[in-house]
Amino acid sequence: MFAGKTASEIFNNIRQHIASGSLSAGDSLPPVRELAATLNVNRNTVAAAYKRLVVSGLAESLGRNGTVIKGAQYPVALEGNHLRTPLSDLSGGNPAPDRLPDTRRYFAKIITTPRLYGDDAVSPGLQAWAQAWMHQAMPGAGAIDVTSGAIDATERLLFAHLLPGDSVAVEDPCFLSSINTLRYAGFTPCPVGVDSQGMQPEALEQALSKGARAVILTPRAHNPTGCSLSAPRAAALQQVLAQYPHVLVIVDDHFALLSSSPWHPVIPPQTRHWAIVRSLSKTLGPDLRLAIVASDPATSTKLRLRLNSGSQWVSHILQDLTYACLSDHEYLQELARTRQYYAAQQQKFITALAKHGLEFSPGDGLNFWLPLNRESQTAAFMLAKAGWLVREGEAFGVNTPAHGLRITLSTLNDKEISKLAADIHQALTH
Repeated sequence: MFAGKTASEIFNNIRQHIASGSLSAGDSLPPVRELAATLNVNRNTVAAAYKRLVVSGLAESLGRNGTVIKGAQYPVALEGNHLRTPLSDLSGGNPAPDRLPDTRRYFAKIITTPRLYGDDAVSPGLQAWAQAWMHQAMPGAGAIDVTSGAIDATERLLFAHLLPGDSVAVEDPCFLSSINTLRYAGFTPCPVGVDSQGMQPEALEQALSKGARAVILTPRAHNPTGCSLSAPRAAALQQVLAQYPHVLVIVDDHFALLSSSPWHPVIPPQTRHWAIVRSLSKTLGPDLRLAIVASDPATSTKLRLRLNSGSQWVSHILQDLTYACLSDHEYLQELARTRQYYAAQQQKFITALAKHGLEFSPGDGLNFWLPLNRESQTAAFMLAKAGWLVREGEAFGVNTPAHGLRITLSTLNDKEISKLAADIHQALTH
């Protein structure tokens, strides 16, 4: 059935069997020794072919149980509201629409001179603004780039430094888009637990000692839990990372302009390759696909190989629109009020829960995380009966389900907050 004399030939032959349907999901491949004898090749040749099948996502290694063909990838959980639901939708993770800028005010400030191949990838005005904004956060000399959002930045950064199959340490529970990106790209997510102060140093040390080649961490307003790094926790993580200077460190500071939590540096000066990613999706709206990336010069050079003019640079129209918003004094005043609004939403909700004997600490960001000691389906169903659609927490788990509910607070008024707290109490005590 199988043929080939080189690892590449064996890989392509098995790949063709999968494509034709003669090999199906769950089918076992012959043991390495057996197929090597059948094809009269070295066992290392077959092992290399099998490894490539695994890295390519076509097969899965089960250790002593051999190598089997993987099934098709099924649709995964995604962020966003359910437009057709009759319930009050608190599942989407979206900012409050009325807190986003009216971009029509800024269209006149967009530069009308056509941008052509060969122009700078980053508009000069945004470049200067971003350099000043990111300067204090950078652990050393760095450069500024612009990508189409935080996930676009993360994917490009990982591909610039890693190979498919490499392990990446991520928070557990984790942002849905980060989990999906790692899995689709062929990287192996390595879960690192979080608590109220952020990523746990001991768990990170364990992940790095087992060979994780990169770390993605959220310093503020972690999605889904809302936790932010404390100063002692940031210092502890910095000490761990200092022992692994070759590891790529990506800091996803997605809520930077709106966060009520202080910035605590976590990247040690010993780290050779690092990036700080600050998306503007929560500030200016998810449809304004733009993130600012500060990174070490070598990493920036790799990013620019794909972000250069004439290839895949971010639209200068979006860049000009972003800069027009962020350089407008009136909008910056409104931004400060929005920051206070989101912090107040968290505090109001905590106060409302406390009236029913439910004691929690406020988080940061758009969402509230309600931890549960069992599957969330029952509680979510009870809230649905009361008129609320919330996000079940299991999808945020990296390798095992995360029991909890993620509740987006961004659009609730005071009366709705009180009712939601009462309905949560009822759901948990029923």
